[in-house]
Amino acid sequence: MASRLTTSNRAGWTFALPGFSLIALFIILPFFFAFGLSLTNQRLVSPNPTQYVGLDNYRELLDLGVITLEPERDEAGALLRDDDGNLEYPRVREITRSDDYPQYSGMREWFRWHSGDIAKVVVASDVVFMKSVVNTLAFVVVVAPVQAAFALLLALLINQRLRGINLFRTIYFMPVVVSIVVVSLLWRFIYSGNDGLLNNLLGAMTFGAWQPIDWLGNTDTALGSIMAMSIWQAVGFHMVIWLAGLQTISPTLYEVAKIEGASKWQTFRYVTWPGLRNTAVLILIVITMQAFAVFAQIDVMTGGGPLDSTQTLVFQAVERGYGKQDISGGATISVILFLLVLSISLVQRYLTRERR
Repeated sequence: MASRLTTSNRAGWTFALPGFSLIALFIILPFFFAFGLSLTNQRLVSPNPTQYVGLDNYRELLDLGVITLEPERDEAGALLRDDDGNLEYPRVREITRSDDYPQYSGMREWFRWHSGDIAKVVVASDVVFMKSVVNTLAFVVVVAPVQAAFALLLALLINQRLRGINLFRTIYFMPVVVSIVVVSLLWRFIYSGNDGLLNNLLGAMTFGAWQPIDWLGNTDTALGSIMAMSIWQAVGFHMVIWLAGLQTISPTLYEVAKIEGASKWQTFRYVTWPGLRNTAVLILIVITMQAFAVFAQIDVMTGGGPLDSTQTLVFQAVERGYGKQDISGGATISVILFLLVLSISLVQRYLTRERR
């Protein structure tokens, strides 16, 4: 028995060795290499020798501060207001460039809020990076559940024995096999603010009352537009995974539910959804990882604009590493992204673990 067990283990490790080798070569080693670069001031092309800077790159990206501003007053103590009637406050630049506040040196205003007459200003060493973090998290929070739910709905619709159902499966899956660059170019024309298909369609539906919007040129709609396109493009892939999970559920369970007089909702809740538990965990993790890696859509459709409203972590890493030739900065963002995705994946795994 011991000999067989040893032989079985040896065979198993032999078959797993190519996979482990690829993971080590393309994931583990590059991560440690990127971490090493993040501790230096390495540039792509520079006559200066590379120096060890420790955690300075991380501080430059992650440093935050909160400045409390009181409204300005005149000599009599009355509050000063501008032409629109708003309270006037000291300029943040006067604080961040002052030697009296070294902890805020070089920082820029990110956003502010008011508590009565007092203004709280959040400043950051790298505002663009902070925007990319928020945009990436917003992208994940919106795309992951919406795309998963939409894909499940499509899978339920096509998981029927109807004539021509394979045609619909093919149509729903077609956007997946088309290059994301081609899809992004197509949707850029659809979102065009002048003669875009979406504006023309909405104008026709409202009999000319609709005012055209530059969907990708407006800070309020640019990120949402890319989210909608991303959901549409990849929903077919996850639909296929849901469909595979649906087909593993025994038909006997549905027959029993029908005999017991269960409604369609009860059948879905007590038969279909429990049978899709493992599939749901897989899809949730896959969609989350894909959403964190969003890059091509941003690069083709907006280039991170307008006003950095569509900046993402991967786009920032590529832009700094190759666009600005700041290899250490790009590596630092890559390490932060890796740790962020790893943390969220571990939380997802914990929340979706099988409870006895």
